[in-house]
Parts: sequence; structure tokens; C-alpha cells
Amino acid sequence: MDAMQYEVNLPADYDMGIIRRRVETLGSKTDDFDGLGVKAYLVQDQANGAAVNQYAPFYLWNDTAGMSRFLWGGGFFTGICKSFGRPSVRHWAGAGVLPGADVDQPAAGATKNVQLLPPDVDPAGPVAEALEVLRRTAEMPGVHSSAIAVDPARWELVHFTLWTGEPGIVPGTRYQVLHLSTPDTKTLFG
Repeated sequence: MDAMQYEVNLPADYDMGIIRRRVETLGSKTDDFDGLGVKAYLVQDQANGAAVNQYAPFYLWNDTAGMSRFLWGGGFFTGICKSFGRPSVRHWAGAGVLPGADVDQPAAGATKNVQLLPPDVDPAGPVAEALEVLRRTAEMPGVHSSAIAVDPARWELVHFTLWTGEPGIVPGTRYQVLHLSTPDTKTLFG
């Protein structure tokens, strides 16, 4: 599993209805994308109390071939580049992913918590601790699914969770889910 996200920051006066209509029109194009486990079409909207207006899809890939095809195979990421310019794409190696008790329900919200690992610590310890948090998170009410991934260039750990309703008190950035493509969660959740 690989995790990936790009963030398109938008002006404070940007009409977020444009993003909502874009996802409504184009979101289903990834509903059967080969190699994709999950794509969450995420936004932060200042009208709903967020600090910024942002379009920030988050992906969980079953294989790197699918991710590569999406990014430079033409037709998919090309649309983002044409509309907003080419954003930087964050990538994390998957450490674990689990379905929640509500995996069969629509996801309405998401949280992403990023932690830098201490520079003088073997990553095995913090990643093992994060995987235990992942297990406990997946058991929480309202959890659709949750993942842990690591960027070994920055030694950064990301904990991403999809929720069927408003997340409780959990750390991290909060997003609204506009659409969820789940073409191959069977392989993702193994």
C-alpha cells in the first residue's frame, strides 16, 4: 500500500462550489481505477470554519503501477495540472491499513495527522506504536477506515482516517469528503 496526497490551496474568496461541481461531475472516473484502493475527494472550506479553502484528495494505492499510471499516464492528473497548475505530490510508504466497523457506510469526513519522528530514534518503535493506535482507531465508532504510512525521506508518519460522520476529538487536519472511490478495497484491506 502507498499513500499519496496533493493539496491545491485556493483563494479565500474562491467559490468552493466549483470544486464541488467538479467532483460531482468527474469523481466517478476513479470508481474503477485499476490499482487504486481508496481515493477520498477532500476539501477544507472556510465557509464551514476551516482555516483555508483547499482541494486535497488523499489516495491509498494497492500498487505503484496504478499510482504511476494516474500521475503520468495521461488523462487523470493532467486535469489537475491544466486547472490548477502542477501541485507537489506527497507520497508515503504504507505501514498498515484497517477497515473500521462502518466501512460499508459512506464516508463524510476525514482526518490527517502528521508527526515527525525524532531524529535520534530508530523508526521501528514509533511505527509500532502508530500501528497500535491504528488498531484502536479502527475499533472506534464511526470509523470507515484508517491507515498509517511513513515518508522515509523526512521520517514523517501520517495517520489518515475516514469517518462516517463528524470525527470526535482526534488530532490532525479535518476535511469534508465530497466523494469516495473504492475500486479495490478488498485487496487493500487484504
